[in-house]
Amino acid sequence: MLSKHRLMVPGPTPLPPAVTAAATRPMEDERTVRFAALFTRVVDNLRRLIRTENEVLVFTSSTTGAFESAVQNLFSPGDRVLVANNGAFGQRWVEMSRAYGLEVVEVRAPWGEEIDPARVAAALAADPGITAAMCVHCETSTGVVNDIQGFGEAAAGVLTLVDSASGLGACDLRADEWGLDVVVSGGQKALMTPPGVAFLSVSDRAWERHAEARLPRYYFDWGAARDAYAAAIPRTSWTPAIGVLVALDAALEQLFAEGLDAVFDRHRTLGRLARSGLRGAGLELLTPAQDRHASVTAAYVPDGIDADQLVDLVAERYGVQIVGGSGPLAGRIIRLGHCGYIDALDVISAIAAVELSLRELGAPVQPGAGTVSAMQLLSSTTEARTPNGALIALAAGLEREYQS
Repeated sequence: MLSKHRLMVPGPTPLPPAVTAAATRPMEDERTVRFAALFTRVVDNLRRLIRTENEVLVFTSSTTGAFESAVQNLFSPGDRVLVANNGAFGQRWVEMSRAYGLEVVEVRAPWGEEIDPARVAAALAADPGITAAMCVHCETSTGVVNDIQGFGEAAAGVLTLVDSASGLGACDLRADEWGLDVVVSGGQKALMTPPGVAFLSVSDRAWERHAEARLPRYYFDWGAARDAYAAAIPRTSWTPAIGVLVALDAALEQLFAEGLDAVFDRHRTLGRLARSGLRGAGLELLTPAQDRHASVTAAYVPDGIDADQLVDLVAERYGVQIVGGSGPLAGRIIRLGHCGYIDALDVISAIAAVELSLRELGAPVQPGAGTVSAMQLLSSTTEARTPNGALIALAAGLEREYQS
């Protein structure tokens, strides 16, 4: 039987047709006025998305590369930093910081629970030698979205670094209003772009720290990136992923055509549908049932079921690609991504595939219980009766441009 491939992982995510089309444009030289205009527009739109007046630097790398640049450019050997750690990516920043010779103070929470900003404030008050605090916005390994506004307030006395790889574009984030010095993200998740481009915003306070930092850097040197962008023809300091930047430009245009408030509302709705469907199928949620958790939903599989086997079966039988857990959650959970170019019927299709596969593996799942639960919730929302807002807004914008 024909199976249409549905990519329902937290990232990389499906690409809108306009983004795919943009990525197929003929290759061009990045050192031209024409490409510089596109690059400048991308940087300006990233600044709008992060909601900051600070500078934004762009690198050809994964988000981890951009975060590593923050460690290299902000610290000196022996500096003490606080890392809020409640999942695989919090643990990554612990390991990375230690790899560069930093002393790490951890504020830990169990995987699946949020970081309490009060504990961050207490740890900082107890250790005045800490110079910076790091936190993951959306912990992709569990779907938990931390209270970044609360984190910014708790850590206001030190430099604040936030990893928003799977949060930016799906969950509200206000860098300047929340006092965030550095926000790091990439294009391959909620921003609906192929992997290969990462970026970060840098506050004035972070630039002051950069001037004093003594860790080695070369490719990821913020000073070189800043100088390249300030050149007569703005560019990156090294050869960029040109096709990915062109695709990111199209994706950002589509997000702003839809409107950020509408984008966040859409993701909140998809999160509700995923949670409702998985619970209806009899699964216990790991991701908290709150609207803030809008990018990825994780749930425990029933006793006697191996999550990785379930993931493989869902893909093999029904062409739906979800993902399992890692670390202490390996083999115990499934994760359903719903950020970026995903709609309600994508989520419902994934729930149906999970239900059918669970039954095949012997779990006592009532056929349709999860999908009916999600469909009932969908039918009660205004969005159920609204066509694709992003495409309508984009079409309206193109029509206005044509008429002018």
